[in-house]
Amino acid sequence: MSNIEAFFFTPEWPVLYLDNHLLALYKPAGLLVQGDESGEISLLELGKSWLKERYDKPGRAFLGLVHRLDRPVAGVVLFCRTSKAAGRISEQFRLGTIVKKYLAIVEGRLSEYQGRLTNFIEKNAKNSKIVSLPGKTSKRATLSYRVLDTIGSVSLLEVYLETGRKHQIRLQLSNLGHPVLGDKRYGSSATFAQRQIALFAKELTIRHPIRKVEVTIEAPLPKGWPWTASHVIEPAPPWSWDELHRLLSNCPALVHLAGL
Repeated sequence: MSNIEAFFFTPEWPVLYLDNHLLALYKPAGLLVQGDESGEISLLELGKSWLKERYDKPGRAFLGLVHRLDRPVAGVVLFCRTSKAAGRISEQFRLGTIVKKYLAIVEGRLSEYQGRLTNFIEKNAKNSKIVSLPGKTSKRATLSYRVLDTIGSVSLLEVYLETGRKHQIRLQLSNLGHPVLGDKRYGSSATFAQRQIALFAKELTIRHPIRKVEVTIEAPLPKGWPWTASHVIEPAPPWSWDELHRLLSNCPALVHLAGL
């Protein structure tokens, strides 16, 4: 990483990676990656605003969206600062060469220490579902997992996502009989106060679009993550957008943009 500020608007919000081509940010649970019909602020808009302020750019700053995380999921999100980088990183996602590592806390004790799941997922406007056979409207979904720890009736998994279907990890783990903790939509019996789910996008490993070297971008575990970490990077960001939103309420650059 080049010589940059270590934070994004506030010291509790780290910039994970920045150079002339890429910007990687921590997304708290509850914040949209991209704006939708709700009109609520998104990480993409915040990223453009931060770049414009940091580099004193006239007009709007370019920031290319190349992947997404579900709204209740926290973790690393990668953006591209040039159209050339966006095209090359998008191609890596399309080809499946990017390594995507997640942590998931699930209900129950798994019968197998590790495994690989393959299902067919059918997507509609609101939801996705697993279907028994491939078809015109379904796509193959594959992930691998291993159990890191089990305490009582919950387990901590390391998950490597091989494809990128809508709600894939949530669906496949629920179908296995072990829904992600807090994910009421897909069968969890638990809830969290700010509607987070215990799924965390921990790492992305990419090939740099210009320098052609391997780059691993890692998000620190947030404060409030419901599993005791062996080490905590300080200052750790809050798990939920509600908490970060409050921290930003006195940031002049965001008062108008984020409705703070």
